[in-house]
Amino acid sequence: MRLKRWLLVLAWMAAIFVVSDRPPTHLPHFGLIDLLVKKGAHFLAYGLLAWLVQRAWWPGQGSWGWALMITAVYAMSDEYHQTFIPGRSGSVADVLIDISGGLTALLLSHWYAHNRYPVIGNR
Repeated sequence: MRLKRWLLVLAWMAAIFVVSDRPPTHLPHFGLIDLLVKKGAHFLAYGLLAWLVQRAWWPGQGSWGWALMITAVYAMSDEYHQTFIPGRSGSVADVLIDISGGLTALLLSHWYAHNRYPVIGNR
């Protein structure tokens, strides 16, 4: 079961890599909201990556910390990779958006896990 979870992590990383490997002329343009859509995609893609890594990690062993660190390192490596793609560049702002997406997903996952079954007397 754990191997399947790590394979999902690797598959998602590969999907991010494939999109990052495309020149800007091969990416869709969303008109006036293009920047919002693309930065939102960064946020969501790395949020999902962090959540997948956290799920794949052994529970109780600092999984959220490792998930955030792996997400951050992958975000940095992805932005570096983009410097080799014609018409693209690496961006510190994108790395920060990616890390923010990862952190948000992990915080939401933690909140959900601890509020799924509220104690009836604490309403």
